[in-house]
Amino acid sequence: MNILIGLIPAALWGLMPLIAGKTGGKPINQLVGNTYGALIVAIVIALFRHPQVSSSAIFWCLLSGACWACGQLSQYWSFPEIGVSRAMPISTGAQLVGTSVVGVLFLGEWQTGIDKALGFFALILIIIGILFTTKTDQADQSKGLDPAKLKKGTIVLLLGTIGYVGFSALPQIPDVDGWSAFFPQAIGMVLAAVIISFFYRNKNEPHPLIQKKSFANILVGIDFGIATAVYMYSAKVNGIATGFTLSQMSVIVSTLSGVLFLGEEKSKKGLIYVSIGLVIVVIGGIITGSLGK
Repeated sequence: MNILIGLIPAALWGLMPLIAGKTGGKPINQLVGNTYGALIVAIVIALFRHPQVSSSAIFWCLLSGACWACGQLSQYWSFPEIGVSRAMPISTGAQLVGTSVVGVLFLGEWQTGIDKALGFFALILIIIGILFTTKTDQADQSKGLDPAKLKKGTIVLLLGTIGYVGFSALPQIPDVDGWSAFFPQAIGMVLAAVIISFFYRNKNEPHPLIQKKSFANILVGIDFGIATAVYMYSAKVNGIATGFTLSQMSVIVSTLSGVLFLGEEKSKKGLIYVSIGLVIVVIGGIITGSLGK
């Protein structure tokens, strides 16, 4: 039963790109709606959990949420450029590498020699997996996949990884638990989305903060918020390592949804490349998630 609970966040996080794709709107609409929905869930959690957070912890959590918004925008921008089924393995793999490196260098993780050896082997696997997911052939290019767009999309996703790493790492500076961190993180997400929205403002249209497509994407944020809450519960009943590993299965859900439900065309060989890369990334994620913290 606990394993099934651990897979719920994977399913819900994996469905986020599908929901956003079906809801539509520009990347800024998807980001704004996502943060609105996340804040709604965070308020509900706060009403029941009554988090006690110091002023220092609030600062780091706000900054953490702002980092997440930047990372999430990179995903939303990349989806129409290179497709969900390519963007998500790249983003997930880069996050696994980034968070692992930060954990080792600054947070004292992988302290034993065996952990370090396995950990760096896993990181190499993840990088190889990412390279497979970005591999294309002539058939893919004939289906409209521009290599220049793939390169640009990959760079944007790698830059966005900095935001995701900050989201994971910054709350650990004041050592605040996930339940207490989520509410100030959600506020940070909204504040960052508000600031970013002014760069997308078009005088001939309503402000992105009040556009219908932004409100429509609140469903994405509610999905994200519920997944986050279930993940925190999973980490408690399954342990952090197992809970984290199970959550990474979200990349399978998102990748398959891009192909099956969002109509992303791939050649037979291109599909094989992505599938191989996806499997390698997941194996690397499982290894990193199983190591001692």
